[in-house]
Amino acid sequence: MYTIATLEDLRRRLNLGDDDRGGDDELRRALHEASHLIESATGRRFCPRLATLEAKPDASDRGSLILPDDLLELHGLRGAGGSINLADASILPGHDDEPASILQLKPGAAVHTGVSPLAPVSVSGVWGWHDRWSRAWRQSGDQVGDAALSATASTITVADSDASDEDGAQPRFQVGHLLRIEGERLRVVAIDRASNRLRVLRGVGGWPAASHPANAKIETYAPPPAIRDLTLRFAELLVKTAGPVDLSSNPLLRRMRRLTA
Repeated sequence: MYTIATLEDLRRRLNLGDDDRGGDDELRRALHEASHLIESATGRRFCPRLATLEAKPDASDRGSLILPDDLLELHGLRGAGGSINLADASILPGHDDEPASILQLKPGAAVHTGVSPLAPVSVSGVWGWHDRWSRAWRQSGDQVGDAALSATASTITVADSDASDEDGAQPRFQVGHLLRIEGERLRVVAIDRASNRLRVLRGVGGWPAASHPANAKIETYAPPPAIRDLTLRFAELLVKTAGPVDLSSNPLLRRMRRLTA
């Protein structure tokens, strides 16, 4: 189930004891709904995804490509005439921690590849919004167990699912966590703390499932802090009031709304 914040985050916010697990399914649904409400209201995604999307040239500046979503990493460009050299493109704004909204092609880049001036260009990369992208992935301090992980396995054995990660967050693995193992992204859907086993969804967010060697490092995704906190606030309201959440008056949502051309 897609959530921005984790189940443990919400349980901690609600001051629930570890022996009070009867309502966890309801909490997960509230987190899922809160995540959907925030992303729908802002027109943004706050968990990264790997995809190829079409960008249209700006009619008033044909060297500029208006991106259809927030771009965190640029991996490839392809026009009607073939691939476009990434060295011929600049992402704007050009800061490591800010997603791009525009790609600026160097003069002659489109002509060089045979792309007509107003033809869309396929943009491959990592899409989503984060204000600290260079620090979005945290070292869990744990790794795949002593046996290799196949591309179809649905569980991962770790050394200690309850311990702190390398930033001091505890437990290091939580239901709802997005994980990174080498080139794959996975989502934690359940945890057996007694046996230190994580049940996961494989190949999420557009990244394909793959095999991984024993002792491969596991990282966890840290969503934008303000968005994570807002997700928890909305999820708490959904749990406690069982009614609709008023989005119209929230200043953060207004500020975060993505403008489209």
